[in-house]
Amino acid sequence: MFNLEQIILAVPAILLAISFHELGHGYVAYKLGDPTPKYQGRLTLNPLAHLDPMGTIMLILFRVGWARPVMINTQYFKNKRQGTLLVSLAGPLANVLLGWIFYNGLKIANLHLPYSSFSSTLLMFLLINVQINLGLAAFNLIPIPPLDGSHILASVLPPRLAYNYARLAPYGPIVLIVLLISGGARFFINPIYNVLSTLLIRLSL
Repeated sequence: MFNLEQIILAVPAILLAISFHELGHGYVAYKLGDPTPKYQGRLTLNPLAHLDPMGTIMLILFRVGWARPVMINTQYFKNKRQGTLLVSLAGPLANVLLGWIFYNGLKIANLHLPYSSFSSTLLMFLLINVQINLGLAAFNLIPIPPLDGSHILASVLPPRLAYNYARLAPYGPIVLIVLLISGGARFFINPIYNVLSTLLIRLSL
């Protein structure tokens, strides 16, 4: 169980991770020609524009959760399937990038900072940022609607299979709730998290 210090350090890390994730979605959609994220004020790192209360609580307590989704209009994309794929990938990749930055900061700080209560707290803060960003990316890559992984999968499936898969969307939130409550979500999250961790370590400075 997390102690009070870890929870306090996790709050700014969560706000940054959520904001960066949703900005990633919105920015890529905007660059692909969709003005919707800009009109809705989602091209910002201001966490107030992105917070989902329940998703934030889940992140604080369990290191997995979600933000308020960025709305997009695929009619603006020249290629709808490709555009949806890129926008869906952008959020998790933004978190992997942020996790990579904090991981390298953690390595540098661990090597060069003398031991003190301040350095210990700083190292914990950097580690929490790595964990939260990879956890948020891994959770969102689960291919269950409405998570990013479901949109990614639908974008690469043949059209007929994608259509049949999309029909399962109404049941996705129920499945996710059951998985989160039962702990079954870890069977999906852990393998993805491990792959992302290995990638992050191999690409570190």
